[in-house]
Amino acid sequence: MTALIGTYECKIDDKGRLMLPMALKKQLASSFADGFVLKRAVFQNCLELFPMAEWDAMMNKVNQLNRFKKSNNDFIRRFTAGVRVLDVDASGRILVPKDLYDFAGLSKEIVLSSAINILEIWDKNKYEQAIDDATGSFADLAEQVMGNDSNHELS
Repeated sequence: MTALIGTYECKIDDKGRLMLPMALKKQLASSFADGFVLKRAVFQNCLELFPMAEWDAMMNKVNQLNRFKKSNNDFIRRFTAGVRVLDVDASGRILVPKDLYDFAGLSKEIVLSSAINILEIWDKNKYEQAIDDATGSFADLAEQVMGNDSNHELS
């Protein structure tokens, strides 16, 4: 799968139904037949939507962990807590289960944000706060993460 692109403001109803924007439907169309996995994010109170192929790749990595180490077993349990397999219905909607809806503190106004090969689903206010909180240190973070010349070919 190629990288997903875009940040989209959407609405979610009280039952957890979310209509995917047309631009995302086009990007994700090849994944509709296989379905998606929805899970709690590790570092933020948001949700992560994985196309099934991306989830399978992640599970291949996780499956390499030695299950006879308690920390690995604990990680696997926490990482997969609340995981759900989802399909996109004929109208282009997904249904966010109540426990995951509550975990992310979603309200009617949400943001779908591409995170390379997955989508993050945020409450709009929490997303804006997370972006604002990260703004001050983003230049330093960018330099730390991307500024190592030895990791990149020079053109």
